[in-house]
Amino acid sequence: MVDYHAANNQPSTGGALSYMEQENDWDRDLLLDPAWEKQQRKTFTAWCNSHLRKAGTQIENIEEDFRDGLKLMLLLEVISGERLPKPERGKMRVHKINNVNKALDFIASKGVKLVSIGAEEIVDGNTKMTLGMIWTIILRFAIQDISVEETSAKEGLLLWCQRKTAPYKNVNVQNFHISWKDGLAFNALIHRHRPDLIDYDSLRKDDPVTNLNNAFEVAEKHLDIPKMLDAEDIVGTLRPDEKAIMTYVSCFYHAFSGAQKAETAANRICKVLAVNQENEQMMEDYEKLASDLLEWIRRTIPWLENRTQEKTVNDMQVKQEDFRDYRCVHKPPKVQEKCQLEISFNTLQTKLRLSNRPAFMPSEGRMVSDINKAWHNLEGAEKGYEEWLLSEIRRLERLEHLAVKFHQKCAIHESWTDGKEAMLTQKDYETCTLSEVKALLRKHEAFESDLAAHQDRVEQIAAIAQELNELDYYDAASVNARCQKICDQWDVLGALTHKRKESLERTEKQLESIDELYLEYAKRAAPFNNWMEGAMEDLQDMFIVHNIEEIQGLITAHEQFKSTLPEANKEREAIQSIQAEVQKIAQSNGIKLSGGNPYTTITPESINSKWEQAMAMVPQRDDALQEELNKQNSNDDLRAKFATQANAVGGYIQEKMEEIGRISIEMNGTLEDQLTNLKKYQKNIMSYMPEINKLEGHHQQIQEALIFDNQYTSYTMEHLRVGWEQLLTTIARTINEVENQILTRDAKGISQEQLYEYRASFNHFDKDHSGALMAEEFKACLISLGYDVENEKTGEAEFNRIMGIVDPNGSGAVTFQAFIDFMSTETTDRDTADQVIASFKILAADKNYITADELRRELPPDQAEYCIARMAPYTGPDAVPGALDYMSFSTALYGESDL
Repeated sequence: MVDYHAANNQPSTGGALSYMEQENDWDRDLLLDPAWEKQQRKTFTAWCNSHLRKAGTQIENIEEDFRDGLKLMLLLEVISGERLPKPERGKMRVHKINNVNKALDFIASKGVKLVSIGAEEIVDGNTKMTLGMIWTIILRFAIQDISVEETSAKEGLLLWCQRKTAPYKNVNVQNFHISWKDGLAFNALIHRHRPDLIDYDSLRKDDPVTNLNNAFEVAEKHLDIPKMLDAEDIVGTLRPDEKAIMTYVSCFYHAFSGAQKAETAANRICKVLAVNQENEQMMEDYEKLASDLLEWIRRTIPWLENRTQEKTVNDMQVKQEDFRDYRCVHKPPKVQEKCQLEISFNTLQTKLRLSNRPAFMPSEGRMVSDINKAWHNLEGAEKGYEEWLLSEIRRLERLEHLAVKFHQKCAIHESWTDGKEAMLTQKDYETCTLSEVKALLRKHEAFESDLAAHQDRVEQIAAIAQELNELDYYDAASVNARCQKICDQWDVLGALTHKRKESLERTEKQLESIDELYLEYAKRAAPFNNWMEGAMEDLQDMFIVHNIEEIQGLITAHEQFKSTLPEANKEREAIQSIQAEVQKIAQSNGIKLSGGNPYTTITPESINSKWEQAMAMVPQRDDALQEELNKQNSNDDLRAKFATQANAVGGYIQEKMEEIGRISIEMNGTLEDQLTNLKKYQKNIMSYMPEINKLEGHHQQIQEALIFDNQYTSYTMEHLRVGWEQLLTTIARTINEVENQILTRDAKGISQEQLYEYRASFNHFDKDHSGALMAEEFKACLISLGYDVENEKTGEAEFNRIMGIVDPNGSGAVTFQAFIDFMSTETTDRDTADQVIASFKILAADKNYITADELRRELPPDQAEYCIARMAPYTGPDAVPGALDYMSFSTALYGESDL
């Protein structure tokens, strides 16, 4: 007999087992089934004896041996570890009822609701009530505390069985009756935890009796689980008793509870390692994308910085076409890659914060700021290259125009100087009469006048040559050689002219006969002839203009020139009348002219011929100027077309930038709704892309027409491209911010209502709608959320601590994402390095180290190898060969020490 002492147990602090009320209200009618009653009687008797043997006793008949309440109280003391009140030793019925009541009161004190079970029925040996009471005890002390992944009691036990038997063929545990009838589930449970005890592959589904006996015998012999049922009892019934099976299976659960703890620890480690592996893959992807983008920028910038000059406008336009291809084909995908890079980086940092990992620091030179800096350098080189292309095209156009003009003037000058040296070096005056000498002298004066008139042309040739050199003309050598030859020849002509004049003047004193009329002709014909040559040169002169005003200026000058033609024609007729007068005097006086005018080589025929040529050139010049005017009018239409589209696109971009700024502040609905709406908004923005392409087409026409200014709009194509890229990037960033908020909400368990509250608080204090709170605004926001940051003693220190979290860079502003991260950190639980170390310690059986075999046995293969590759050898005093240091590995996962 057991000596019962005075009760000293403390009252239970647990609440009523409301979730087990359905089980407690067991169906007594089922006990009318003799097969089920037999199974319960046998199972419950074996279960009670497995505990009573610890006190040195047992029962034979479950309804008889508990009638006096003594063994019932003893059973409760053994399974609870507590002392019950001292039992009464009398043999009378009242003593038995009192003992049973003490047992029932103890069961009730543990939060168990007893339904229709009274002490009198137990004392009377009521089989149904006795079995119901024992089932209630089994539920409370053997099954209630079973918990698997937030499920408890029956559901937890069933989930545990399903998890453990999942890998085994022919086993599908869905309940606690039919699923166990063939015996394979019992064998699978034993083999999962002790594969050395069962040869599972030798079992056959069509031999349930052998399977059940094998499991029951192995469990009784090696696992200290008494045999609670006979195989024939289970096989012989259509549906085995659920309570009997649950009681039997709970014994297996408690026998393997140590292995269950190891599995829980392994699951925690797997979860942590899976997060770490995913983060490492994202880091590798970021590094590769950043490297590829930086390499593309590194290859592209030298091409944009290349300033190799071409010789012709056509060659430069080929370069311009290559640059346009780069802007429209090669660069846009890189813009997308850059945007994706920033999104990946932000998402990775958010995941690291949510998993309590240290922030990701890319390799040197691959930070987002480095990418932005390189991109800024690329755009600077791009802008410089475009400006250089346009300036080069202008320069080459100017060079080609100057070169043609130079050679035209040189040809005219060389034609005029042809034979002049021979004329100036002849000594015809030595044998002439006085009149002939006078004629020669006058002729020479006329030549000097002609020479002075040609001085301007020589100076123009030299000026054009100098400008060609300053503009780096590719054929400057030949230009310089021709210019030098003309200048040298001009100096020689000057010297020869001076020398001949001196000779004629020495002879003039002896020769005084001169024909004044010839002289007058020569003096008037020479400048008029020079004027005609200049006019013809101007009429043939090429011109280059860039707008309507310039061509209208040329047309006005041409009209002014035409207005002088009547006066010039009068001068021509006056010169011709001089020659007519000479002929008249000669005929009147019978003078025989020995030749032409001795003072000039300009004949009336040559004057008439040049005049006719000049008059023929006037309408040609009219046509050329009108054609250029039409071209400039067409260019002006192109400017207006581009300006109209550019002004529309510019206004659209500005409007959408303001809209997205308001949307990011005023978003309502769930985060998923916000994300859906933002993506629809992004799709709507992308539908505007044809208008951008249309503008690009207008811009291409502008460039092909070599139009360099546009007074109808302040927008440039570069300005609109940058604005469009900024609009797309802003939308992508806003979408990414909502995605990160969803990640934060899901990972931290933050409700939608909390996110609304945080967003409402943040927006309330964000008075300027800048998307960030200044320090004082953030303090007011914290106070509104209940943080005591105005306490005289601790308030300032607490506020500085919080600012250090949300604004680590000390910028003085707190973004909404930083605010959400802080609030989620403050309100949710997180995995810690200590939790991971505790999990590894369970797998290592409380050792300070763990072996590779233990890791491979407890963890999935890929995560086991992940740990083995990264764990350092353990060097503690209790180290053994192959020992691994899981403590430093765990702290390294959270950035608390080096691995």
